[in-house]
Amino acid sequence: PRSVPLVSSQVGSYRDISRESLSLFRLLEPQIEILVLGTGDRVERLHPAVLKQMRECGIAVEVQDTPNACATFNFLTSEKRVAAAGLIPP
Repeated sequence: PRSVPLVSSQVGSYRDISRESLSLFRLLEPQIEILVLGTGDRVERLHPAVLKQMRECGIAVEVQDTPNACATFNFLTSEKRVAAAGLIPP
């Protein structure tokens, strides 16, 4: 299993997170099990349609503040889970 941490310059704030900005995560091979999103200094609510689309693709999404998202991603990869991270700096 392979895990790929990613940061996109196209996303500067949680408001920029969209179906399109997450499209790369749906294309990864092997398919990721879980996407950890770090939304900066605090946890921000994402549009429900964005989360639904990822679930429909078989990808769980965990939204956290970025420091906790980093810790979660590290834990998941230490457990050999196929995970990816999208991180907005705090």
